[in-house]
Amino acid sequence: MTKEVTTVSEEGDTAENQIRDFEVSIDATGESAPDTLESLLAAYGSCYVPALRVGGEQRDVGDLGRIEIDVSGDLNDDDKLDAVEFTVRTETEMDDDEAEQVVERADELCKVHDALKADLAADVTVESGAF
Repeated sequence: MTKEVTTVSEEGDTAENQIRDFEVSIDATGESAPDTLESLLAAYGSCYVPALRVGGEQRDVGDLGRIEIDVSGDLNDDDKLDAVEFTVRTETEMDDDEAEQVVERADELCKVHDALKADLAADVTVESGAF
């Protein structure tokens, strides 16, 4: 299986992304739409929600109910992502051991967490003069 997205920018720093039947705008400057890192952090948090839910079920905690995640991305001096922190709030109460087990399982299940490996970088092919 392959996931496909088409990204088009007519000018400037804003790009329109076609994802199946959905359009998502991303503005590298963050002026007219979420910026690239905000979009990555939103995808990470969104991916972590179902991973937490499955982790809760698989670690015998049960349904976690409402989940809120505050995602924080710290930037280095070059404005590149240096660290990511999640503050996870769940409706269901868990003791520290249960929470740790759910988080460990969520880390194993979250596809975005897995994709942030250092050795995963785009293989780039350039087709210049295409238009």
